[in-house]
Amino acid sequence: MNVYDNIKKISKLRGYSLQTTAEKAGLSKNVIYTYKKGKNPSLETLNKIAKVLGVTSDQLLGEKKKINNLSDDKIDITDAIHEGKILAYEGKEIPQEEVEMIRRIIEGRKHI
Repeated sequence: MNVYDNIKKISKLRGYSLQTTAEKAGLSKNVIYTYKKGKNPSLETLNKIAKVLGVTSDQLLGEKKKINNLSDDKIDITDAIHEGKILAYEGKEIPQEEVEMIRRIIEGRKHI
């Protein structure tokens, strides 16, 4: 797989179109399509795209083992809370009070 294919695959796993991925990275909405024709992004651009997708630039360049397992990543919210990990949604940190609210909602569903 090339850079274009990796960006496309990971964007799809994240629920983004390529245009959405580009726009979230602060790029022209069609720039990613230029990579399909063999043009490679600059390191700065690659890092912006990687940040939006929640991966490393190495993964976009083709580190297969992590890319293939992206859809299998699972984080137990209770473990994350107890371990003090920062939780995020669409690249933005979820405030602690909202994390607590999410935990209470999930806990409440266990008793239904």
